[in-house]
Amino acid sequence: MLERSHLAIVQEVEKQGSLTAAAGVLHLTQSALSHSMKKLELQLGTDIWLREGRSLRLTQAGQYLLAVANRVLPQLDLAEERLRQFAQGERGTLRIGMECHPCYQWLLKIVSPYLAAWPDVDVDVKQKFQFGGIGALFGYEIDLLVTPDPLYKPGLRFEPVFDYEQVLVVAHDHPLAEAAYVKPKQLTQEVLVTYPVETDRLDIYNQFLMPAGISPKRHKTIETTDIMLQMVASGRGVAALPRWLVEEYADKLDIVPVRLGPRGIAKQIFLGARESDTGIDYLEAFVEIARQ
Repeated sequence: MLERSHLAIVQEVEKQGSLTAAAGVLHLTQSALSHSMKKLELQLGTDIWLREGRSLRLTQAGQYLLAVANRVLPQLDLAEERLRQFAQGERGTLRIGMECHPCYQWLLKIVSPYLAAWPDVDVDVKQKFQFGGIGALFGYEIDLLVTPDPLYKPGLRFEPVFDYEQVLVVAHDHPLAEAAYVKPKQLTQEVLVTYPVETDRLDIYNQFLMPAGISPKRHKTIETTDIMLQMVASGRGVAALPRWLVEEYADKLDIVPVRLGPRGIAKQIFLGARESDTGIDYLEAFVEIARQ
């Protein structure tokens, strides 16, 4: 009665905004699409959409069906892809999600030896998800999530694989460059440069500035690490990044890491996965290489 095509239609109509546009994407005629959904509504005894002029609005039943589609269709797509790979003698593709901008450089160090050790497994990296990193795991968009801030949920497991210290990055001639550590109030006159992430998810805010009731003079966001550190080196701001990453760039740029507070901010990189995937050899192998 309820078929995959019905789920695809509901999902695509919601994305495209109309039956006509959805029919084009799904390579159906509008009449065929309308007939299919009208037949389903009759079988179910409930409407999927309410028609308001030329627009459609999902009913409560339709909203539920859309939620099912968003959850089930990625799993079916993954199953088909895995079966195709098995048929071709491949193990599959390890899909890794990134919830940590500076972790990308760390990940590259893991991917190279992993690909050498597992020649029949491909690696794909995603940084944007439909429902965030946790939702991407539950929705089978990804197989592993790289994050410094694990959110423990039933059905997921997180493994710490790398310890690091979050530090303030300043130009070599900045007044704070020689300091043993920096205090929150010393950033009130600084331009703070960060990745475009909500402030409550930035360690420099939630573990350093906000507990002290301090705000920087100005807050700028930049997407790429290289440009961010070029800005810092030219004296146009300060940033907060992992010490290991700053030390890698220190040979090329005149930048200095300074401890945040007398004790510093200790962090870890975690790999998150679905508990149901425990035992998949090529997934566990990636976690083990990351630990090393």
